[in-house]
Amino acid sequence: MMNCKEALPLIHEYLDGDLQGSDSQRLKEHLISCQACHALFKQLEKTDAMVRMLHPVKASDTLTAQIMSGLPRAKKKNAWMEWIRKHPAVSVAIVFATVMFGSFMSMWNDDTNLMVKGNDLQDVVIQGDTVIVPKGHTVKGDLVVQRGKLRVEGDVTGNLIVIDGTLNLASTAHISGQVTQVDEALGWIWYKIGEFVSMLSR
Repeated sequence: MMNCKEALPLIHEYLDGDLQGSDSQRLKEHLISCQACHALFKQLEKTDAMVRMLHPVKASDTLTAQIMSGLPRAKKKNAWMEWIRKHPAVSVAIVFATVMFGSFMSMWNDDTNLMVKGNDLQDVVIQGDTVIVPKGHTVKGDLVVQRGKLRVEGDVTGNLIVIDGTLNLASTAHISGQVTQVDEALGWIWYKIGEFVSMLSR
């Protein structure tokens, strides 16, 4: 069974059209079973499609000469540019963080559907946009609810995470792990970054 760390480079190969055979089939099976990788794949696919839609611009043969003749004489070197040249890894990290921030903001704005995630959802009841853990029932492991209302009357043996929604804990509820509510886009971004990092470290 493919894990998320193995899937990430294969996603890039697939989008470049270089992935074939059994690796392609294994990646498809992983994307069907893993919501996090599927969401990342969709985001990268959308970005790739937008880049491919850009029209190539052909510069005239004399453009370089015109630009060079119009430039002022060389001045003292820019300290900021010098710092970037001396620290290329940090510069790449900043660009990566900016792109990830933009992607996460786009996902936050685009995602309007209820999402329920957990390893044990057989005792969870969903009524419209409300997710209920009934009294006398136990959800084993973590429970994540996004864009919905969560009402817990029974037990959850892991962490409880509510993203852009509401949480109602009855007096009969018992949560073994931590209870986290993410209501702002910035908090959601930090949550997704943490989720992404933990996924890669598996």
